[in-house]
Amino acid sequence: MNIKISRETLLKPLTEVNGIVERKHTLPILSNIMLEAKNNTLVLTATDLEIQISSQIESSNANNFSITVSARKLLDICRALPEGSELDLSGTETRVTVKTGKSKFNLQALPSADFPLINRSETTASKFVIEQNKFKALLRQVEFSMAQQDIRYYLNGLLLEIKDGKLNLVGTDGHRLSFTSTTLNAAATNQEVILPRKTVIELIKLLNDSDEELAIEFANNQVSFEFSSIKIISKIIDGKFPDYSRVIPQGHQNKFETDRLGILLAMQRASILSNEKYRGIRMVLSTNNIKMISTNSEQEDAEEELELNYSGDSLDIGFNVTYLIDVLNNIQNDKVEFSFADANSSCLVTIPGNSDYKYVVMPMRI
Repeated sequence: MNIKISRETLLKPLTEVNGIVERKHTLPILSNIMLEAKNNTLVLTATDLEIQISSQIESSNANNFSITVSARKLLDICRALPEGSELDLSGTETRVTVKTGKSKFNLQALPSADFPLINRSETTASKFVIEQNKFKALLRQVEFSMAQQDIRYYLNGLLLEIKDGKLNLVGTDGHRLSFTSTTLNAAATNQEVILPRKTVIELIKLLNDSDEELAIEFANNQVSFEFSSIKIISKIIDGKFPDYSRVIPQGHQNKFETDRLGILLAMQRASILSNEKYRGIRMVLSTNNIKMISTNSEQEDAEEELELNYSGDSLDIGFNVTYLIDVLNNIQNDKVEFSFADANSSCLVTIPGNSDYKYVVMPMRI
């Protein structure tokens, strides 16, 4: 193995693939990344057996080789070197040497033949292309509703559903649900998969805020994503996602539209004195007025009042304020609409003039 490469050229793909590398793993080779050079390209690959990320760069002076080396150590070395450094990487199956200027690092290596690559499925169930920034925005609108380490493992991810020419994304933890949708540019076969939480987080980190293309392919037990110089193969969560259409309410009559930022700041202030464990807040609605009231176990309380255009029923309804703050932080529109049925029913948060986004929060007793 021998390759000459600039620090900056190597640092970018190293950073891209490092996000999924586990520091401590029962399989030592999973702490490594694979470096593979062929056809004037250098490909860096990391995997945790559930998700695999590869990033490739052009490298005209690389002879054909394949090796695995510690992901964290190689990244730390690159970060610590001065900008503009030229790196000389050489080595065997058991040792890699990194030299630049007066610096020299000898790293332990493991044979690439032992690296557990996830092979891309040969059968394609459905595939489509979407702009990177559009898909990233869709993920951000729903990812905060995913469960974390829930015993109902199928909630620890996002539903990706192709249905009747639309791409639907849904996240829920059982207390709240986010739904967003977009129309696909070309026909794609109806399909649904549950994408693991880790894959969703990495996609949000790696996708560009540009309208460059992202190719998504649903296959047997996996989904692959190709964009820029990156390829991601992710296993999917095997399970049945809840029927989200039954959760999204229809016909809530009591509704108001308001400035997103105004009500967000009011909720953040009211939440300061809410119970730290339950984070409860009462929303008291009356004609053209809403009060947000919180109390805690120290007999402290906070009250925020907003004037708004509301002519529905008088309501006194409790919610976990964190769930409401989350949605207001993650949608970018200036206006937001809240809809209610009664004091015991869910709250529906939508964007005025946009039927593709819905957020449902279950009430709580306060």
